[in-house]
Amino acid sequence: MKLFNASHLEVKKEFTEDFQTNPYEAGWASECIFFIMVEGLSGQNPSLSAAVEISHDGVNWVKEGTVSDPITKKGLHFIRVKHFGNWLRLDCQVSGEQPSFRLNIQIALKG
Repeated sequence: MKLFNASHLEVKKEFTEDFQTNPYEAGWASECIFFIMVEGLSGQNPSLSAAVEISHDGVNWVKEGTVSDPITKKGLHFIRVKHFGNWLRLDCQVSGEQPSFRLNIQIALKG
């Protein structure tokens, strides 16, 4: 029987500049999906790009290599990742003229 866990990393937060999500310890899992719900966005040509980062200790981070397509509209978006070690987070880049994103970010893990 597989184990499953879903947790919120960011809840109804407004982002106007680059950020990293709260980290999540996931060493027991074999697969992960990050769900990025864009509830609102404003500004001129707002765009969000999210890159998966991994860590052995939750302090020191390295890019895993998986990057989202540019997110430019409301709705649900996702990123899948496997073979990630112990800790996971997203490194997010916000661009555009006076961009603002209202986001919910959730991590879903299976092991």
